[in-house]
Formats: sequence, structure tokens, C-alpha cells
Amino acid sequence: MNVIAEQNVIEVIGLWRRYGPPGDAGFDAVRGVDLTVTRGRLLALLGTNGAGKTSLVELLEGLARPSSGSIRLFGDLDPIRDRARIRPRTGVMLQEGGFPGDLTVRETVRMWAACTTRARPCDEALEMVGLAGRGGVTVKHLSGGEKRRLDLALATLGRPELLFLDEPTTGMDPEGRHDVWRIIEDLRAGGTTIVLTTHYLEEAERLADQLAIMHAGQISVTGTVAEIVAAHPSTLGFRLPSALTPADLPGPVVLRAEARLAPGGRIELRTGELQHTTTEVLIWARDRRIEMSELAASSASLNEAFLRIAGQSQSAKDPA
Repeated sequence: MNVIAEQNVIEVIGLWRRYGPPGDAGFDAVRGVDLTVTRGRLLALLGTNGAGKTSLVELLEGLARPSSGSIRLFGDLDPIRDRARIRPRTGVMLQEGGFPGDLTVRETVRMWAACTTRARPCDEALEMVGLAGRGGVTVKHLSGGEKRRLDLALATLGRPELLFLDEPTTGMDPEGRHDVWRIIEDLRAGGTTIVLTTHYLEEAERLADQLAIMHAGQISVTGTVAEIVAAHPSTLGFRLPSALTPADLPGPVVLRAEARLAPGGRIELRTGELQHTTTEVLIWARDRRIEMSELAASSASLNEAFLRIAGQSQSAKDPA
């Protein structure tokens, strides 16, 4: 087998998923997606509601057949055709596990272990997710965050090489969320390839080696967090004395920035060179003995990049 192909745990080419018949009566939820994830990497899949994330992940998990295009897992395996070979090597954490509420946590893990190839010992699985002291509690009496921990324990019970995590920290308090992040980081450090869907941008920013932002069934942008954020401007904001306006500032060529008057009279400069712009503004103010108030400089964030990408994609789809 080709070594390079083997390193690609996920390889997607020209993937489409259509619901309904051809024409206006149907809907394309996934539209021509190309995607590659190499071994031991964590891909965070982001997108607005209805972007197609769930439809794409279901195709990767082998829960549905693509309308067209191809998926290869672990080099050359098809999620539908080779499901029997793929399933023991993967783990899936859905948004809701749906396990019987009258079983205890330990009974649930043992039941799942009986259906899992090379399952971890029950106590090890519960210890890993912080439920060691809750084994005798029925599932219906767990908190929302504890149920998500149980879901994670079951998804990782077979020590998967490829792990799908769908909103893994929903319903958790900040401490629980950070605990789960550490578990995910340990799994990745151990060589597990992970596909994470999340609405928490902080979660994606901390965990992801690679981001893919979806909108309207397509991947609008992919790359590392740093690459995606760097493509969007930073902001320098301040308030000038009432007698001055943005026209009194040095020009955009000097500042390497675009100036605008924000609501409330505050001036904002959008720039791809925050240090240079800040230096030029401070020198300008010093030389003219101008007192600026509410001075704040902020680098571009993933949140800003996400909102701009979603907004640009929506504008392209519907210019009106």
C-alpha cells in the first residue's frame, strides 16, 4: 500500500449528498466537498446552522451513501462497502446517546463493551472520563454533563483509531469542558485521528490542528487556526477629541489601514499590520499632542473570522 495514502485517514473528493428528487423539489446538503485529514490530527468542522456538517459527518461515518463523489478511510476503505473492516477501528459520539435510563452507568458500559472489539475494562473507561464514582448511578439520574462523559466513554471504549465527536461538551460546566478537552488532547497525542463538530469556537481554537468552515453545503475555508485568523484584519479603536474626525488621521497608505467611524463616535482602524498601524497612530497623536481615549488594539479572532466568512458566503449566495 502507498505510504502517503495510508497517512490519509480521511480522503474526500467531490462529495455530494442530495435529499429528495432532482430539480427544485430536492436539496443538496453537501455540495462538492474535498477534504483530507492525516493520521493523528484533529479536524474541527464548523459552520452555521444548516451548513451541512451533520450530513457530511454521516457520510464519513458510513450512515448514508453519497449521491456522488468518493470517501476513503484508512487509505483505501469505503465507509459503506468496507463497513465491517472500518467499524472496529472507529468510535462515534453522537449529540445524544439514547441509552436506557434505568440501567446504571456500569451496566451501560458493560452492555456496550459486549458489542465492542477489544473493549477497555469498565473501570478504566469510567476513570478516564471522571465517572469512577458514579458507576452505580442510573443513567436517568446523571446530569447533562455526566451523560456527555458517559457518551465519550462509550465512543472510546474500543480504543478507536478514528473518532467522531459531535458537540462533545454540550451541557457541561466550564470545569467539565476543560476536563474533556484534556481527554481529547490525550487521545490525539496517542495517535487517534479526530473529527470534531462544535459550536464552541474556543473549543475549536484550543483543540484543532485543522479547521474547516462550512456554509451552504460547501467548505468555505480550511487551514490552521492561525492561517484562517491571519487572513482577517485586526482592529485598533480609540476616541478622538470632538474637534477631530477620521479625515484628520494620516492616510491609509501611511497607516496601512482602513478607518471608519463606529457607532457612538469611536474610530476603528482595520489593519493587517496591527503593530505598524498602532505605532503610526501613536506617533501622530504624540507629535500633535492629541489625547486619545478608549484606546484598544485587538488581533483578529476566530470568532470574527467565522462571522465574516459566514457573512461573505451568505452574501454570495443571496446578494439581495
